[in-house]
Amino acid sequence: MKRPPIYQYSLVMREIKRRMEVVDFFLSRKGHALYQPTTIESLCLQFRKILELIAMASLVANKKEYARVHKNFQRHWNAELLLRDLERVNPKFYPNPIKEAPSNNPVVKTEQEDLKEGFLNKKDFIKVYKKCGAMLHADNPLGCQSSYKYYENAFPDWRAKIVALLNCHTVRLVGFDGFWLIHMKEDADDEVHYYEFNLVEPQSS
Repeated sequence: MKRPPIYQYSLVMREIKRRMEVVDFFLSRKGHALYQPTTIESLCLQFRKILELIAMASLVANKKEYARVHKNFQRHWNAELLLRDLERVNPKFYPNPIKEAPSNNPVVKTEQEDLKEGFLNKKDFIKVYKKCGAMLHADNPLGCQSSYKYYENAFPDWRAKIVALLNCHTVRLVGFDGFWLIHMKEDADDEVHYYEFNLVEPQSS
């Protein structure tokens, strides 16, 4: 049975959650990769993978429109280029982080409000992606050496911003007046939950 795109999107979100568990495992110091430099390099790999998955999830959400521009989109691997090209196809492709609150309207369960700060914006995305990419290569012994302390200090902030971006967010699609609502977890369980909202025409009296 063919699954709808929103389900495929949720699977990518689940993969991000699993990788974030690895990040948390290292950051809590409950585990390590034998010594600090390799632990930091392992964390950079997980952060880079998470960022690529965020870009790929947007690709899933906009696959039909994106394919019209790039027939071989499945071969893309560079997240920076993905963001640039996706934005050309759909200026609203990037996850839109929101917060929800109970509504005073009896016919509306919750009100949504866009987050203004504290999340990983597109500028942060590119910066973190490049920083993590630099750590995946060996230093030139005759050149500048990587600052492991910089990464150690930056990791908690990167984690917090990614969580704020994805924890509760909406996804807009090209040619679709509605949107997807994604909860990375709900009170009942720790699973990713997803909802599709469609524009409903008012009924004439």
